[in-house]
Amino acid sequence: MAGALTTTFLGHQVSNPFLNAAGVLCRTPEDLLQLASSVSGSMITKSCTVEPREGNPEPRYAAAPYGSINSMGLPNLGFEFYKQFAVEHRGKLLFISVSGMSMDENVKMAKDLLPVAKETGCIMELNLSCPNVPGKPQVGYDFTTMREYLQRVSSVYDAPFGVKLPPYFDIAHFDQAAAIFNEIPQVAFLTCVNSLGNGLVIDVDTETVAIKPKDGFGGLGGRYILPTALANVNAFYRRCPTKLVVGCGGVYSANEAFQHILAGASLVQVGTALHEEGPQIFQRVVDEFALLMRAKGYNTIDDFKGKLKTL
Repeated sequence: MAGALTTTFLGHQVSNPFLNAAGVLCRTPEDLLQLASSVSGSMITKSCTVEPREGNPEPRYAAAPYGSINSMGLPNLGFEFYKQFAVEHRGKLLFISVSGMSMDENVKMAKDLLPVAKETGCIMELNLSCPNVPGKPQVGYDFTTMREYLQRVSSVYDAPFGVKLPPYFDIAHFDQAAAIFNEIPQVAFLTCVNSLGNGLVIDVDTETVAIKPKDGFGGLGGRYILPTALANVNAFYRRCPTKLVVGCGGVYSANEAFQHILAGASLVQVGTALHEEGPQIFQRVVDEFALLMRAKGYNTIDDFKGKLKTL
């Protein structure tokens, strides 16, 4: 039955639709080696900047009752490290996440990554939704700026790439964002969603916040965000028929992964649960998913992808 989980993404065959969420188990060489040797169908690197970054002060991640809160601040080893990893990587499909501190940084990294992408088959994901860098607003919430980012990046990157999106909450914003993505042919997929920005988790016993940066404000992940993630996946699946959607948010088991794919996701990222359980989670979810498909009588993922019923 495991073969039934095989799917294709932008012409690449993957053994299953599961991968890590950018930011989880993907910053260091050791992290990436663990992902490469896991049973995930593909993998993505930590969102990188041109220069290495230490990120925000610790503690910057904490478990919470229904998931997690983090304010990492883009700790990464710098673009050149991840680009070289792409050059040397063999095996499963690799996504390279870039999240420059400015438009010019993103354009520079895209331009430098293009020949590597064409040579190795790696795929760029442009993160326009990092909510945890002090003083840096999310580009994904400024539609005029987001259009300019995508126009400039696509002018130097003539290969398919994706965009990591923040969660949207208004139907009009779904419409406006989708119109921008539909204008840019190179935007081939949309990853929905990044963490739910600027939540606050409070410890009643100590009467303190859970993390140090930004006075405790940080991005929520895990079960907190599943319904919001599903809504964004389905909203963009409906509005961007020529684009693929990657689901991210609240996946702990085959049940949530099935919901993402039913809503329209082609691949499904695992974040908080991967952080909690480790890379062995991919074997568990793959096994569960095969059983769920069998129980429902589905032979391939395409039998149910995007076929969510409304009342």
